[in-house]
Amino acid sequence: MQRKRLTIEVAAAATLLAAGNAMAAGFALQNQNGAGTGYAYAGSAAVAEDASTVYFNPAGMLYLGEGHHVSGAFTVLDRKLEFSDRGSNALRVAAPPVPAYPLGSDGGDAGGASLVPAVFWAMSLNKDLRLGLGISPTFGNATEWDDDFIGRYQGAYSEIKAININPSVAFRVNDVVSLGFGINYVRFEADLRGMQPVTALLPNTVDIESKLSGDDSGWGWNAGVIFQLNPALRVGLTYRSTIDLDVEGKVEAGPMSTPAKVSIELPDTASLALAYQASDRLQILADYTWTGWSSLPRLEVRHRSLGAILTDEYLGFKDSYRVGVGMQYQYTDALRLRAGVAYDQSPIRKAEDRTVRLPDSDRTWLAIGFNYKFNKQTSVDAGYARLFFDKEKIDRRTVLGTTATGQFVRGSFDTSVNIFSVQLNHAF
Repeated sequence: MQRKRLTIEVAAAATLLAAGNAMAAGFALQNQNGAGTGYAYAGSAAVAEDASTVYFNPAGMLYLGEGHHVSGAFTVLDRKLEFSDRGSNALRVAAPPVPAYPLGSDGGDAGGASLVPAVFWAMSLNKDLRLGLGISPTFGNATEWDDDFIGRYQGAYSEIKAININPSVAFRVNDVVSLGFGINYVRFEADLRGMQPVTALLPNTVDIESKLSGDDSGWGWNAGVIFQLNPALRVGLTYRSTIDLDVEGKVEAGPMSTPAKVSIELPDTASLALAYQASDRLQILADYTWTGWSSLPRLEVRHRSLGAILTDEYLGFKDSYRVGVGMQYQYTDALRLRAGVAYDQSPIRKAEDRTVRLPDSDRTWLAIGFNYKFNKQTSVDAGYARLFFDKEKIDRRTVLGTTATGQFVRGSFDTSVNIFSVQLNHAF
């Protein structure tokens, strides 16, 4: 079986971008730069150290020196995802003596390694006005189970990918207040596959693969403000809007293909962050981030022209939050050390709502990293984070199309993640 991975590609400014397994709650991608990995992204809306502030808070561009600033990052996400059965029952489509379908296996490792790149650019028009551009994957997830997985009728392969192009502007109101605003263009694609039973009358029961695929583009906006309350304390506020998508594609099962559509509202986020210079060498970072995951309660797939419901997959997402605390210590003029911890709440609260496509759970980040300056123009960031996921259960009924069956997938998921990041920054 091939390695599980999600790859998102877009050509922009002669750069090929790819995105991978979601490491923020739900299927959001927290890994928008390499520097933030080292302090668990605590206080990212207030740090404003390099061009990646275009994403985290565009107002932060005013805290970069005049001229051009470019940051390019690569993050490797290495995820292990395993299922342990705890009483699942076999699918039966007819009463005895028609046999049930084989129960199947625990599905192997549904994780894998993925690459998440991002690139940002900021420039000054004058001392009080900045322009910027960011290109990065903001949502993405990939899960691939073995073909005989116990939960194959609920989902066997799931791939979600979204690239965000984010032009931005920032201006200084006065010595205390800086404002920023951005437009977001998102290109979204989805590929969701599972198995469908054909007949249980044969000596060897037969499954066929069903596939829902589609894509769309959408627009949103983001805004931020930074308050420099005193020389030591900086506070950032930022908001990213929801993005409405009308994903159009098709449902395929064997030789049959049906035109399909599904409406999706990607969630909005708001963050409050601070960066406090506790001493000449030590900076303390903290943030609270809210995500409106309740905008996506279900995936209701309809026939594109007739409007009839083809599949209805309940997600039960709830709004979630994230809190983080970090630090940066200027060890030498060239070397800055970093560390951080964060708690990221999952939008999934119940075992009945958890899916084999997105077996999400609350997680805790532990992170370390550094920044090293080669000279006044060029520096490199590196970071490592270990994510500790709560071991959560699933107790979900299998639904074929819109018909609930008597099968329940019952068990628990064991997830572990290592994140490695590197980022190059250059000013000219």
